[in-house]
Amino acid sequence: MKFRPLHDRVVVRRIEGDQKTPGGIIIPDTVKEKPQEGEVVAVGPGARDEAGKVQPLDVKAGDRILFGKWSGTEVKIDGTEYLIMKESDILGILEGTGAAAKAA
Repeated sequence: MKFRPLHDRVVVRRIEGDQKTPGGIIIPDTVKEKPQEGEVVAVGPGARDEAGKVQPLDVKAGDRILFGKWSGTEVKIDGTEYLIMKESDILGILEGTGAAAKAA
């Protein structure tokens, strides 16, 4: 991907949820809700404070995050759908599920 977000923007790829309920019922696409979990693909350098100093972001590429239902702007880059949102739209980071967990 050749896209670099500016300021405090974050590029997120949605992580698809389960296709079945715990009881084994398959959920059709027409009633499925969009997932509110994603993986950070790229981050901007950070927002500037009142003194003009850049404040770095708390999230980094590879973090698995939760975000609000209506957060971000959907874009398609190189045929893949992404969300671009401000860091303030991110509700939290899921610990132990990011790139470190994949390496283990």
